[in-house]
Amino acid sequence: MDFSIWFLLGAILVFFMQGGFAMVETGLTRAKNAGNIIMKNLMDFCIGTVVFVLLGYGLLAGDHVFFGLIGKPDLRVFTDFLGWAETDGSNFFFMLVFAATAATIVSGAMAERTKFVSYCIYSGVISLFVYPIEAGWVWGSGGWLANLGYVDFAGSSVIHMVGGLTSLIGAAILGPRIGKYIKDKKTGKTTARAIPGHSITLAALGAFILWFCWYGFNGAAAGNIEQLGAILVNTTIAPAVATVATMLFTWIKNGKPDVSMCLNGSLAGLVAITAGCANVDALGALIIGLVAGILVVVAVEVIDIKVKVDDPVGAIAVHGANGLWGTIAVGLLANPNVPGQDAGTTSGVAGLFYGGGGHQIGIQAIGVLAILAWTAVVMTIVFLIIKKTVGLRVKPEEEIAGLDGPEHGLSSAYGGFVFAPEELLPEGITVPLINAVPIDSAIPVTNTARPGAKLTKVTIITNQSKFAVLQSALDTLGITGMTVTNVLGYGMQKGHTEVYRGVPVETKLLPKIQLDIVISAIPTDTFVETVKKALYTGNVGDGKIFIYDVEDVVKVRTGESGFDALQDDDVN
Repeated sequence: MDFSIWFLLGAILVFFMQGGFAMVETGLTRAKNAGNIIMKNLMDFCIGTVVFVLLGYGLLAGDHVFFGLIGKPDLRVFTDFLGWAETDGSNFFFMLVFAATAATIVSGAMAERTKFVSYCIYSGVISLFVYPIEAGWVWGSGGWLANLGYVDFAGSSVIHMVGGLTSLIGAAILGPRIGKYIKDKKTGKTTARAIPGHSITLAALGAFILWFCWYGFNGAAAGNIEQLGAILVNTTIAPAVATVATMLFTWIKNGKPDVSMCLNGSLAGLVAITAGCANVDALGALIIGLVAGILVVVAVEVIDIKVKVDDPVGAIAVHGANGLWGTIAVGLLANPNVPGQDAGTTSGVAGLFYGGGGHQIGIQAIGVLAILAWTAVVMTIVFLIIKKTVGLRVKPEEEIAGLDGPEHGLSSAYGGFVFAPEELLPEGITVPLINAVPIDSAIPVTNTARPGAKLTKVTIITNQSKFAVLQSALDTLGITGMTVTNVLGYGMQKGHTEVYRGVPVETKLLPKIQLDIVISAIPTDTFVETVKKALYTGNVGDGKIFIYDVEDVVKVRTGESGFDALQDDDVN
């Protein structure tokens, strides 16, 4: 096998991770922000490419490294492209796709309330400056952590921990989404409110894409077939064990296995094994995955409920907490007898539990602290500057309406679909009406109602599955006009108690249909009896019928009112 070709194929798989991240983030956030999420994930790579080719790559892999800290940039890519391509082309592309991954992690944690222009700025800074410097320490030819013996084979700390910490800082400075935290007026305590994403299907698709691409993420730098085989095995065991651990943990804790958290569990296992994928054995991968699967649940709930930092997708827990754990785990579980980079050799790196004492874990701790400090200082400064200049956060009314419209002029990422309102406006916030028609433009109406005509409005709320039966029954009565609406609601039973990502969902709104019909010629008793027979099963949720007196009805086209307005007529 030509491993120079595999190196590039693996990097191409890493590029496709952008699609996986886009789907996970879109699915775990609300539909009104889907276009914004897609746009950010697209621009991560595009902006990252521009700044990385201009400066970032030179800082990471420049020929001259000052004190093992920073490379000396050059512009050979523009002045000597042929020579540069022979020596640096493959490595540039490989490092570029990793840089884009570090930047895109932050998108999900700060989703649904961040200005797009601000996101473009700090995403560019990550690829321009933050990632190149610390990646050069670990993966550069003269990097000081590389010379120290620090091990992060594919980026648990270099990529994921950096993205997770940046997410924590950014989300904390940005503040939570409107309605995420509610203060109890009686107790004065602030509690977290679950805001479920709009599509578990999309999130699952994204998780599967990421898992598939992770084989390139971890395996691209393998030096031989034996090492590649070991890496791919570890990259399968850890996320599988992590997902099972997450499923069992949430099942025991909440009474049901949590779907979205299990998706995060898979990603947590992948993140955690990334540092040591070439240095641990199958048992080590199993242990790393087991811890990751439980850690991601605990971290999500601590960050969300205790620390009260709003992270819609769990990026801080998945990438930050598990990137840290995976890097430290190398110092504990590295097996010196796993296949090495050169054929016929072994890695030689021994963790605490494999006879290495505290040496490797000490090096891992130094590297982690250095990377965390670098990231924290630079990104805190960047976020504060953005906040004081162009601003980090959109206006409240824009956040409530969704970012697709205000930020991108997109009415909806789901053309042809209508979504029910997701929340009431908080007190003091209003959204102006768009294209409102002045009242003096209305059509004047002439009342021609038949004297004594009785008008009755009947509203029926029932299960969506009953519509076909109900429509057939109403057809037998000669009902030709009705308004049908998909609604959410609950009766006295208040739905079912559920938990979303460790946070109780206060009330589960159940999907129903609402039919509004105004009748005049049909006796109300006959109408009600027909509906009852159609809907009755004897079970909770058969529905309710509401009956109202109607003062008048006006047909807009003709100006007829009352009984006349409800009658069918031929329109030529």
